[in-house]
Amino acid sequence: MAVTRLLRLVGSPAALHPPCRVHRGYSKLQVSSVLSERLQIFESLRGIKGCKRRPERSEKPLSVRVADGRIVKGLAGVTTPLAVAQSLRLKGVLVSKVNGELQELGRPLDSDCELQLLGFDTAEGKQTAWRTGACVLGGVLEGHFGAVVCREGTSEFGLFSDFILDSSLLSLSDVEEKCKEAAALQLPLSSLELNGEELCQLFQVGDGQTNCDSNNLRLQLAREQMNDSTVTVYRCGDSLAVCDGPLLPHTGLLRVFKMLQFSSLKLANNTHSPNLMRMLGVAFPGEKHKEEWEKEQAELRRRDHRRIGTDQELFFFNEVSPGSCFFLPKGAHIYNTLTDFIKSEYRARGFTEVVTPTLYSTALWERSGHWEHYSDNMFTVTSEGSQTYALKPMNCPAHCLMFEQRVRSWRELPMRWADFGALHRNELSGALGGLTRVRRFCQDDAHIFCAPEQLEEEIVSCLDFVRKVYQVFGFSFHCLLSTRPTPCLGEAEQWDNAEQQLMRGLEQFGERWDLNPGDGAFYGPKIDIQIKDAIGRQHQCATIQLDFQLPIRFDLHYVGRDGAQHRPVMIHRAVLGSLERMIAILAENFGGKWPLWLSPVQVLVIPVGGNNESYGREVVRQFHEAGFMVDMNDDQSGTLNKKIRSAQLAQYNYIFVVGDKECESGTVSVRSRGGKQLGRRPTEEVLMSLTLLKNTRSNQDEF
Repeated sequence: MAVTRLLRLVGSPAALHPPCRVHRGYSKLQVSSVLSERLQIFESLRGIKGCKRRPERSEKPLSVRVADGRIVKGLAGVTTPLAVAQSLRLKGVLVSKVNGELQELGRPLDSDCELQLLGFDTAEGKQTAWRTGACVLGGVLEGHFGAVVCREGTSEFGLFSDFILDSSLLSLSDVEEKCKEAAALQLPLSSLELNGEELCQLFQVGDGQTNCDSNNLRLQLAREQMNDSTVTVYRCGDSLAVCDGPLLPHTGLLRVFKMLQFSSLKLANNTHSPNLMRMLGVAFPGEKHKEEWEKEQAELRRRDHRRIGTDQELFFFNEVSPGSCFFLPKGAHIYNTLTDFIKSEYRARGFTEVVTPTLYSTALWERSGHWEHYSDNMFTVTSEGSQTYALKPMNCPAHCLMFEQRVRSWRELPMRWADFGALHRNELSGALGGLTRVRRFCQDDAHIFCAPEQLEEEIVSCLDFVRKVYQVFGFSFHCLLSTRPTPCLGEAEQWDNAEQQLMRGLEQFGERWDLNPGDGAFYGPKIDIQIKDAIGRQHQCATIQLDFQLPIRFDLHYVGRDGAQHRPVMIHRAVLGSLERMIAILAENFGGKWPLWLSPVQVLVIPVGGNNESYGREVVRQFHEAGFMVDMNDDQSGTLNKKIRSAQLAQYNYIFVVGDKECESGTVSVRSRGGKQLGRRPTEEVLMSLTLLKNTRSNQDEF
């Protein structure tokens, strides 16, 4: 049904080839004079651009290959992804991918292509629905509640709108109902690509100082979304929204809205928006999708690392140091175990550790270029003589200083330096969230200085490092090759060569990878690794980045075989990313049921009766000396079943019950935390088996 309705709307000749004139009104919502004038400017610009770029219908035959291998015939400039979906009788399609690039359903296909049709069950489909929902929300806040909307957008969690509203009489249920009513009007969404000058013309409309301030803020936020000097503005009914991706053909595909919260918002580098608010919500094609989302949210709450951290006494936060985690002994055990894991791999892979200062003069950051582009995110202090210092947000400039301390030879390369120093970044307070976004953190950070001809081998080695670590955690993953952005620094030939080496390294690596055009860092291409956890969520943790610019800025050289000076290539790489964020991901991935090798509560010994306490303590001693986290419950007041149940709730991996028979035979009666009885076994045998599980970093619960 949804696809059929969309076909009637988008597949008509008028929709495919809009005439060169101002279009009809979209809705009956109230429109202020400012919005009305803004709409007139939008439609005027749209008319001008439409006349200049009216497409010619080639109507040449084309072939479309869909995901299951079927071929659909069509006409170039006429056939749309939506028409293909309708011909295949596919329901619930929200957006398409044409040759790997996202494209709106109503945009005609130009030539033969590979086509993917995506629904709400995909990340791309969900984001398309939520981007459209954000446009609806912005229009409702403006048209029904008199708000001045400054920005719309989405995150991985839902949609949002940032707005200014003098009245505080705003309820979530009222906004939900109005969004539902507005979406039901099946408002079409039309887009216009604008340059900076046209953007100013559109948003610098208004009367009075309040409108002037809000329009300036709207313009500032819109400019931040510009890509290649242009930005896309959509009309949804009588409102305009700046969006960075495709939308639905019309709002009628969204039938359910749920507003989650609204709160005050503080923007970085902006002191003129004291009344700025943010409304958060979600939108769905139907009730079924909402119910599935609610189940997912319930599971996410159960797995929330903040709840697990509190329940298991792993860590906490305190306002005396916002955004900085206090790791309690059990949390510190996990933290140190992860660090030791990476260090053991370092030793096997030719990395050496360095230790660098935390505080540096601004002279270092000016030399590296970070002060110009990143100083707002740095914590600074002033000492005697008004000298300004900054806490380091990254390690790379310090490692460049170490490289240049003396003349380096080609024989020393590749030089692989690892650093576990504390890093500090001045994140906005509103962005802080548990361990996933903090101000003080530690990365398994390393930098590799190598000769250009060593680059491919080093890339393959880094990727193998990533695979080894993620296999231990049980994560599946895939790689993204992010290529040259615009603008970028460096010569085109240098970029081409580096990208080709990264591509050859990925091919040699043999795992799945995709091209991510134009998303490299301005100083070099990179490989981003995305992992999938136990509940299907995607996380980006590991990254491998090439850097041509820091070796230039620090004028780094090594003496080659030919006796001449050569410039090294610098590789930034991390596998876990930040330890804090990885602990959050692992806590939620395992649901708080830590595998033995990571667990802060590995073994609990429960003596049955007072006569067996001394034997129980001997078992504790043996396992403690072998490096296990082991405790004993010698409380005489509780029943055995209650003690076992408490141990299982506390997520002890194994429970050893010792009574008279165990004491006489030198054994322990073993239970897993899942309740399975593994039987009475000799203590030495159990110690050897658990030691093997721990040392091999196995995720098994039985032995």
